[in-house]
Amino acid sequence: MMRKLLQVELMKIKRRGFWFLTFLGPIGVVALQVVNYSVRWDYLKTLSDDHWLFYLQNVSGFTPLALVLGIAILTSSMASIEIETNAWKQLLALPVRKTSVYLAKFTVLAGLLFIASIVLCVATLAYGLTLEFGGAVPVADLLEYSFYPFFASLPILALQLWVAMVSENQGWPITAGVLNVILTYSAYTLPDWAIWKWPSLINDWNEPLYSGLMGLGVGLVIYMVGMMDFVRRDVK
Repeated sequence: MMRKLLQVELMKIKRRGFWFLTFLGPIGVVALQVVNYSVRWDYLKTLSDDHWLFYLQNVSGFTPLALVLGIAILTSSMASIEIETNAWKQLLALPVRKTSVYLAKFTVLAGLLFIASIVLCVATLAYGLTLEFGGAVPVADLLEYSFYPFFASLPILALQLWVAMVSENQGWPITAGVLNVILTYSAYTLPDWAIWKWPSLINDWNEPLYSGLMGLGVGLVIYMVGMMDFVRRDVK
């Protein structure tokens, strides 16, 4: 049954621009560095002896905002599909559990974001190789800056999906999305316990892995709370 629900969700987003946004985000992040290095390469190479690490840090500076903005757009769009087509009652009239419906939507969204992280990793590596930094590619750092933000952003995804799924007025998810983006932009000023700081991989321990692990754990908790709230509500 879960497989069929996932297939249904993928069919729904097929012509809605979801895949375009999935690729646009990471490619756009790397494109900013293409412009940056094309214009200021002579200056940038004087700022650090470790050109690869400096380049990866530049890319990662825009990754959290792209992730959170993508979460806001994708979750609101997914929830609006059911509202626009008035499909909630038809879907839940089938012999399926509401928990399965909620899980299917979360899985598809998380899958799209994970694919975006893969695209980011590949695009970052590809452009970095064209810059001919020399030396070995720091694979561990490349994977860290590409995938840790995804795990760290799971609480924001779970929270945003929760708001989108239980709101009849889609103005609330949009408002929540704007606030999430603003708070993520202000990550440097936030305490370590704030979920909006985690995608930036900044913490007092100076250990990006902690941000990813906290995101994974808290994301699961928020997902469970949101799912239980969705289950107990009446669909209108």
